[in-house]
Amino acid sequence: MQEFAVLVAGGSGSRMKSDVPKQFLVVNGLPVLMHTILAFRAYSDNLHIILVLPETQFAFWQNLCAEYRFNEKYFLVAGGNTRFHSVQNGLKSIGSGHGLVAVHDGVRPVISKDIIAAGFHTAREFGSAVTSVPLKESIRTIEPGIGNKALDRTHYRLVQTPQTFRLDWMSDAFSTEYQETFTDCASVLESKGYPIQLIDGAYENIKITTPEDLRWAETYLRQLS
Repeated sequence: MQEFAVLVAGGSGSRMKSDVPKQFLVVNGLPVLMHTILAFRAYSDNLHIILVLPETQFAFWQNLCAEYRFNEKYFLVAGGNTRFHSVQNGLKSIGSGHGLVAVHDGVRPVISKDIIAAGFHTAREFGSAVTSVPLKESIRTIEPGIGNKALDRTHYRLVQTPQTFRLDWMSDAFSTEYQETFTDCASVLESKGYPIQLIDGAYENIKITTPEDLRWAETYLRQLS
């Protein structure tokens, strides 16, 4: 069964307070996105990697690849107006058939090949595998006009990527119309009635959003190198 990875990277540098989109910022000697691609390539030489970027960033990315002599194999696809449409475009580049697809945030460079492998293994058995971690801290829900109250954090998980599914499930689910409630692939698949299987992620598998995230990733990746 063929395995695919759709890496979605359409963010800006607004919360990073940078003119350069966060996926292109350099951490431990390489742009963030290159670390992410290398992590998936470390999982398997046979993995089909689809990189989804805004078309306006193609030239900038290609210049970065030349500058850093980055020659990893991947297929470049233009993104859409939302994450949903970007994933949809990535799926269209794969086409129909049998296989497994892992969708991952391009700005999560600290992802282990063990978690990637667990996602494919679980999705092969159950059809889906959504990476998640338990909450570390207490949480409360706010009830407008009433106040707030504590919730049992053991009933909740923080969702990460990769999120891995059967290709035919993905193709069916992403053929629907976009809804604002589609915050990730799992919510799209769930809306079509497909079961969601959770697997363990890792707290270090952070999504780089702020300067603090970038500094943490720099330190962590330096320790691994």
